[in-house]
Order: sequence, then C-alpha cells, then structure tokens
Amino acid sequence: MQPLAKRIRAGLIALIIASVIWLPCVHLFFKKPVAEFRTETAVSPTARALAARQLKLWTDPVSLEVELARMRGSNAEWDFMGRSFLAWSLANIGLRDPAQKTACLEAIDRILDETLKLEREKGMCHFLMSYAKPSAYKVQPARSLFVDGEIALMLAARRMLQEKADFKPLLAERVKFIADGLSEHHILESYPNECWMFDHAVAMAALRLADRLDGTDHTKVINDWLVYAKQKLVDSKTGILISSFTADGHPLDGPEGSSIWLVAHCLQVVDPEFARDQYRRAHLELAQSHCGFGSAREWPASWTGPADVDSGPVIPLLNISAGSSGLALLGAAAFGDDDYLASLTATLDFAAFPKRTRGELKYCASNQVGDAVMLYAAVLGPLWARAEAKP
Repeated sequence: MQPLAKRIRAGLIALIIASVIWLPCVHLFFKKPVAEFRTETAVSPTARALAARQLKLWTDPVSLEVELARMRGSNAEWDFMGRSFLAWSLANIGLRDPAQKTACLEAIDRILDETLKLEREKGMCHFLMSYAKPSAYKVQPARSLFVDGEIALMLAARRMLQEKADFKPLLAERVKFIADGLSEHHILESYPNECWMFDHAVAMAALRLADRLDGTDHTKVINDWLVYAKQKLVDSKTGILISSFTADGHPLDGPEGSSIWLVAHCLQVVDPEFARDQYRRAHLELAQSHCGFGSAREWPASWTGPADVDSGPVIPLLNISAGSSGLALLGAAAFGDDDYLASLTATLDFAAFPKRTRGELKYCASNQVGDAVMLYAAVLGPLWARAEAKP
C-alpha cells in the first residue's frame, strides 16, 4: 500500500506542477490578433461572419421566430435590444464598407418597419417585461425611455447611413418626447418609477445624432442632464454612474457592468472626457484576467447587487458575469483598449463555443442579442465619427 500511496502523491504533485505550467498558457491557443475581431478601417473577418448570420436570420422568418421566441421566453427586452444593436451595427458596417451599404439599408428598414409595426399594434409593453403597467407610471401619459431612446437611435443611425424622408418626422417625434420629458423632469422612466442609466445614455446619443441630422440644438437638455447625473447619480465609493434609480432620483441599484460599458460608449458623443473617465473607473473596478482570459465583474468589490436577467449567470469565486463581459467587449473597442479586448476575445473563443458554418458565425453560449452586441463591438466607430463631424 505504501508504494501505491507514494505513486498517488507523486501523480497529484505532477498534476499540480503541470497545471501551474500549462494553465497560464492555454489562452495562447485562443488569443488572436485584435484585427481578427475588429479593425479601424474595414469590416473584420469576425464581424463579416457575425453579420452574415444575423442577416440570414432576418431573411428567414421561421428561424427568426424561433430565435425571438427563445429570447422572449427569458426577457422580452432582448427581442427589442437585438433589433437595436443589429440596426446600429449595420449602420456602422454600411459607413465602413460602401459595397455593403445597400444590403445594410434594406435590413435596417426591415427591422425598423417591423419594430414600429409591433409597437403600433401591441403597444410599448410588447418589448418590456411583464411588470410594465402603463397605469403605474409616475408620468402620464406613460412612455418608456427604453423604447423611445433605442428607436430614436435606430432611426438616426439609418438616416446617418442614408437619408430617408419617411423617417425624419418619426425621429423628430421621438426626440421631442425625450427632450420635453427631460426638460421637465431631468430623468425619465423606462418602467413604472424605474429609470435606467443605460436608457438615458442611449437617449443622449440619439439627441446628439438628431442635432447633427436636422440642425436642431439640444445642447441645453444634454448638459442639464449631465449636470444632474454627475451630481446625483454617481456612486460615492467608485465614482461610477449607478445603473437604476426612481423617478425622483433615488438610487435603486449601484454600478453594474451590464450597464456602464455601454453608457460610457454613448457618452463619447456628448461628453468625451466624462466618458473616458467612466470607462477608466469601470475598468479599474470590473475588468479581470484569469490565466490570460479576460472577463468582467458585474459589480465592484464595494457593492453587490441582486443578480438579474441582464447580469446573466455569474460564476462564483471568479465573479465573472456573462452580461458584463459581453458588454466589456463594446467598452474596450470603443476606447481603443486593445490589450483588454484581445483577452476578452480569447475568452469568447474559448468559452462561448463559436460555430462557423459557410461564412456565418454564431456563439452557441449566446443568443441573437448577445451576438448582435458582439457585432456592434466589432464595427462601432463610424457612426459616432459622423455625428461629431462638422455639418
């Protein structure tokens, strides 16, 4: 028995030594040049394959219905957000690659037409979770900034790619709802007595793009909101914008990774210095690396909130959030953080189970909205650049 025990001990020691040597090297098999995922001047191979899969879904009603039903079974918001991120992505692709412009325009129009039709026929609550009761909103008539902001940004993105007269009054109507509401209340509800920083940041970007398109000037609305947010909606311990709050500005949730990465990106077109500060703080508090694989926490160490559908599964001990890690790709891409982006894409190829078929790419551990977020991270840039350029 003693020689057997020695052999077991020796085997365990060998296994530990091998793990110590090899685990830090595993990521090298998955780490690729950032240009495989994203480039500044063209549409990367990964982006082309992701876009091909997304466009195929939107030309195959049966497959799209199955995918949307699967997402709506977990969260009706994902159906809506998948449309938004894909439309924003296609606008950026069309601006990057004129050869794809026509296909991108056709797809965006299809997405917008169907989305507006559903909202018109079924109401805004079709894209919201079940607790969204119009009668319970503090501000009446009830509107959701989540819906108004993302539709406004879709309309603006489409018009940035190429003007379409039919969409001009639709954008003006959404912008008026947002601007008038913010002028009166500073913050707006997405759900009854529930406001989200994510949605306010999207709305700010929509206002800025609308000004660029139509010669309007919402500078005061935007600046007043920024002053309010910096004074009342920043976590005192981390300096990061909180994720949700009541209609009177009382915090509901602290900083969250599933919010702040996108928020910082949207702030780039209204307050670049504040945007970079928010990204820097988020990276300090949330960015992680385990054996060369990048990930992100959902909450800073100083605050832990309740896990929800946006957070996605959170891996215990390692504190890896699927939702935060996915949106961290967007943040890293937006702020040119190539080292972090490379480590995140290594994790994506290792843990998200990419499936490549006939020039198409999907991540089996993801869904349509998750893949649309990754596509947006791979192509963002031209739309914001167009918004910032002089008319």
